[in-house]
Amino acid sequence: MNRTLTTLLIILFLVPLSPARADDGYRLWLGYKPVTDRAALEKYRQRFGNVMITGDSPVMKSARDEFIAGLTELTGLKVREVNSPEGRGIVVAGTFSSSPFVASLLSDVNPGTTGEEGYIIRGIRQGRKNITVVASDGDRGVLYGLFHLLRLISTESLPDNPDILERPATALRLLNHWDNLDGSVERGYAGGSIWNWHLLPGYISPRYRDYARANASVGINGTVITNVNANALVLTPQYLAKVAALAEVMRPYGIKVYLTARFNAPQETGNLSTSDPLDPGVIRWWRDKAAEIYSLIPDFGGFLVKANSEGQPGPQNYGRSHADGANMLADAVAPYGGVVMWRAFVYDNNVPVDRAKQAYNEFVPLDGKFRDNVLIQVKNGPIDFQPREPFHPLFGAMPSTPLMMEFQITQEYLGCATHLVYLAPLFSEVLESDTYAAGSGSEVSKVIDGTLYKHTLTGIAGVTNIGNERNWTGHLFGQANWYAFGRLAWNPELSPAEIASEWIRMTITHDPDIAGGIEEMMLGSREAAVNYMTPLGLHHIMAEGHHWGPGPWVDRGRPDWTSVYYHRADTAGIGFDRTTSGSDAAGQYFPPLDSMFNDPERCPENLLLWFHHMPWDHVMKSGRSLWDEMCLKYQEGVNRVNEYREFWESLRGRIDDGQFEHVRQMLDIQAYEARWWKDACLLYFQTFSRMPIPDGVEQPQHSLEYYRGLKFHYVPGI
Repeated sequence: MNRTLTTLLIILFLVPLSPARADDGYRLWLGYKPVTDRAALEKYRQRFGNVMITGDSPVMKSARDEFIAGLTELTGLKVREVNSPEGRGIVVAGTFSSSPFVASLLSDVNPGTTGEEGYIIRGIRQGRKNITVVASDGDRGVLYGLFHLLRLISTESLPDNPDILERPATALRLLNHWDNLDGSVERGYAGGSIWNWHLLPGYISPRYRDYARANASVGINGTVITNVNANALVLTPQYLAKVAALAEVMRPYGIKVYLTARFNAPQETGNLSTSDPLDPGVIRWWRDKAAEIYSLIPDFGGFLVKANSEGQPGPQNYGRSHADGANMLADAVAPYGGVVMWRAFVYDNNVPVDRAKQAYNEFVPLDGKFRDNVLIQVKNGPIDFQPREPFHPLFGAMPSTPLMMEFQITQEYLGCATHLVYLAPLFSEVLESDTYAAGSGSEVSKVIDGTLYKHTLTGIAGVTNIGNERNWTGHLFGQANWYAFGRLAWNPELSPAEIASEWIRMTITHDPDIAGGIEEMMLGSREAAVNYMTPLGLHHIMAEGHHWGPGPWVDRGRPDWTSVYYHRADTAGIGFDRTTSGSDAAGQYFPPLDSMFNDPERCPENLLLWFHHMPWDHVMKSGRSLWDEMCLKYQEGVNRVNEYREFWESLRGRIDDGQFEHVRQMLDIQAYEARWWKDACLLYFQTFSRMPIPDGVEQPQHSLEYYRGLKFHYVPGI
């Protein structure tokens, strides 16, 4: 052995090796990676050495604990909790009513300015003293404000003299769990349910509290803990005791618990002979059930209902309307301040109409017929959470009824959590869409925040991607979609880039070069997925049942669950004619959108095949034929994913090892599946176009028969 190598080995034995970094993702964006910028750290030492948080409610205790723990981790300061404004730098937090000192510092602020959930963060200089005040009209506002302050510190973006006033855009900001009582999760791709019903109410997993913390940190204030395909057992005393235990964990973080109500529960668990919403016995049963629930859970939020859709029971079983059913439940919870969220996701294969039209047709005639504590919960698009859809025509079409948004955070149609698809661009695309319901400037966001039609009961829901896997969401970047939903629910005007930047810096790195590259990847990922799955307005061409992978050939069973129903490919062309010469779904939109969608020359090309059946040789804006354009779009999507793999490989050794290796393997899966989508779809559609695959597009790796013959078992989420 030569002397140099011997010396090196001695050094290696003598110098302790740093343990390999391996972030398993459990702490989400609350990992509070220590601030390393020396100038920023010095500023924080000057401003945050002491903390004075007034109030002793459970929410205020959570606010105090979260802020002190987070500040300590971020800055390394030995934070002193004080009872009076002492020290050179101090954070003062409280409500205007509970803290006279807070009220004196913000004497220029009128009562009610923040509301119960909004907050003010302001930097004040008094002589040599640096005071950062966080104030609100309500305890939850203080909690949200302190989380905001931690976010500013964590992202190293705290202004020298902050003067921030924030109020949430919507009153209800909810996660919708599709969790079942047997522990499975419908359309869940991150393991089983986080709710361990078998051990409740006796054992409270620490995971429940961490879930509540994460939600509160982005302003989510409610959780619907059961599947919309509801099980009436959750309304029985045995399960309500378990629900009450979960509500006890959520309450200190300002989160209300909601349940899904199975419409025929009076028959299934109450021994009634009917569930007719106008039957006096049924009305009495639900009123008694509401009283029972609120006796156990005084802050119970209310019910989410899926009725008369996909086999679920509902009022139409008895010849009654959606309004009859919703109002009966609304009357039951109204004395306690509860709400009913009635889903507009209704369609029936026995109704001979374009599925995209049915919700509009059923609900618009009911406008103004719902109780004041009813919201109609509407999916972002008229079909079903596709990679791209036009916004739902119901938005703006029911001026006398509060409509709340339903987004899907879990990636049912976007890779089932194996693909990196950042969804903030999708969410923002919908929220920013102008409905023209009251003229130009009638954006979807103004419908759901109540400003367009002066509603005060407002809401937004996200179908969650959370499971019991260690990292919560299956894919690291799935966490970014949970985070983005919360941030946009609070403020729809935030840009996807701003939200991505926050999440990256809180979760992965502060290095500007690395962060910038990751942000660019995230911002382009949704469009890449649209291109390698459903470009140019194609939709609903996924595999049968489990929705994982391509299946444009699916043609058996009820028509509106097949792919051929939607793409309608034939030798003449491809696409669903929703113009006046077809189903006239375009006519459900307000002018000028109706005429724009009706005209193939004016219809946005990314929705062309949603509204039009177009010839294969139709000349696109690029000068290429529709067939060539489609082929190149598929290839463009595949190319983007390969670029993401190359970029991610360049981060080896520059970011956390655990995060790097997890995403590296996921990107390998995504690249394989993107190519699978491209090859399978182009081979199938080529049987109709009878045109060659153009230059610049990789030839398929296998035959169409190979792709059609693939079978998969036990795909998660079914």
